[in-house]
Amino acid sequence: MTMSRARAARRIAAAAAYGGGGIGLLGGAAVGLLVAEVQLARHRVGGSDVEVPAADGRYGPAFTRGGDEEPVRLAFLGDSTAAGQGVYRPRQTPGALVASGLAAVAERPVELRNVALPGAQSDDLGRQVTELLGAEGGAPDAAVIIIGANDVTHRMPAAVSVRHLNEAVAALREAGAEVVVCTCPDMGSVEHVYQPLRWLARRLSRQLAAAQTIGVLAHGGRTVSLGDLLGPEFSANPREMFGPDNYHPSAEGYATAAMAVLPTVCAALGLWPAEDERPDRAREEGVLPVAEAAARAASDPGTEVAAVPSPPGRGPWALLKHRRRRRVPTPQTSPSAA
Repeated sequence: MTMSRARAARRIAAAAAYGGGGIGLLGGAAVGLLVAEVQLARHRVGGSDVEVPAADGRYGPAFTRGGDEEPVRLAFLGDSTAAGQGVYRPRQTPGALVASGLAAVAERPVELRNVALPGAQSDDLGRQVTELLGAEGGAPDAAVIIIGANDVTHRMPAAVSVRHLNEAVAALREAGAEVVVCTCPDMGSVEHVYQPLRWLARRLSRQLAAAQTIGVLAHGGRTVSLGDLLGPEFSANPREMFGPDNYHPSAEGYATAAMAVLPTVCAALGLWPAEDERPDRAREEGVLPVAEAAARAASDPGTEVAAVPSPPGRGPWALLKHRRRRRVPTPQTSPSAA
């Protein structure tokens, strides 16, 4: 299964690079069945009418010394999960949680800017990048992108989705930002999504996640797999981990996701211990061909994938890591992000 997913991911990534479309997977009868399943699911799983909390501002004010400490600039881009849809307080959003944890690790304040848009698909990333880079202060030090779920549910061709993501990562890297992409979550893990839609949603989600990883690494970024929204916690406790709309994470769910993303953001900024960069075979880490690493990560939530120098005469390779999760402190913000 991993090798099959790796081959599919390579085809999607190649199509994205050369301007191809999607890969057809379904016949007419299957499409009709899936449309019926989607309509049923939408009666049970809905969007939220709650306004997304505005979490922009400075985190970790305790680390400001004399008022002139230069903050780490952190940006979030993507869809409703990146924005924090489903929670009520700014400090519960993933951006605020990662900003607070980053401030604690760096022992510097962190300035957060979130340009994510609920409902966004990958074709909105270009607009978000333009908005971000055109703002006062310029490029962030690090940017986190969470995207892909709406691409699957709206049947955007995977190669088109990956191409838009590649362009966004390339623009951010050219501007000097470190980029961490949280790949497409496993849409088959959402409650009230039934078979056969659940099986297909899982397959499409994992194929897209693997292809996203191949593209992101080619443009100098890193990825963290969200998979089934970070594993057994969500499977065992869906009532606690999903919000009132049964679709977006709850405050506890976002905190769990932030614990997985934070170490990769810190590593990208050179703030993680150097010895932790070596693969630990006891934790099933290692250096693998990029497509194989991407396929494994897609089915193993919380896995980080980063590019490494390739052996002579071989294709691109990647380091697959399972970083230890670090509990995120309660966000301490400036008045602008309270």
